[in-house]
Amino acid sequence: MRLTGKTAIVTGGASGFGAGIVRKFAAEGARVLVVDINADGAAAMAEEVGNGALSIACNVADGASVAAMAAYAIKEFGQVDILVNNAGITHLPKPMEEVTEEEFDRVFAVNCKSVYLTARELVPHMKANGGAILNVASTAGLSPRPRLNWYNASKGWMITATKTMAVELAPLRLRVNAICPVAGETPLLASFMGEDTPEMRTKFLSTIPLGRFSTPEDMGNAACFLCSDEASMITGVAMEVDGGRCI
Repeated sequence: MRLTGKTAIVTGGASGFGAGIVRKFAAEGARVLVVDINADGAAAMAEEVGNGALSIACNVADGASVAAMAAYAIKEFGQVDILVNNAGITHLPKPMEEVTEEEFDRVFAVNCKSVYLTARELVPHMKANGGAILNVASTAGLSPRPRLNWYNASKGWMITATKTMAVELAPLRLRVNAICPVAGETPLLASFMGEDTPEMRTKFLSTIPLGRFSTPEDMGNAACFLCSDEASMITGVAMEVDGGRCI
């Protein structure tokens, strides 16, 4: 098993891509802290995967909440080897000028500020022993779709943050990568499409050469590789897990 003896934090781990990552990490031997704003969902996921998994409720856009989560992880695990910044949200598809200030602030708080907050609290600890940080970005940050302007921009920010973090932390053997999923079978799919109809699904699928949506299992597999020792020479990469959409 590729992650035996490792400990991992996965934000947004109760559902969607985060749940796929939690399940894969646990299956590969890692002890996982499932972090989610949904306390019951996080607890259920930790119970499901076992292997010493723990859970904690956390608002990743709030500094005090992230600090408490990080302190709990360090207390329970002793050492944190892997951090996955997966929690994310979007605004509904609409013209860029119609997105409200509240919607804009929420998207950037959850998708961007959270990466800063987890780095502030956990990078000082992880510097001592190295490890891996994985940011779950999106193909939206590489090949934007119209009417999702500020979500696209937040994911582009995350990709740039990944690369600059990788440059700074490489001498400390702390690797930082991103995965860029295409639209997937998760609770966010309807938000991306505006409405979940057969017509909208056909429209989205027509842009994916492999002809299917991504799955939580796809993200778990990619995340496991990038966070394992098999990827020890890989840092600063934004891996497209997108069925060819960005070709």
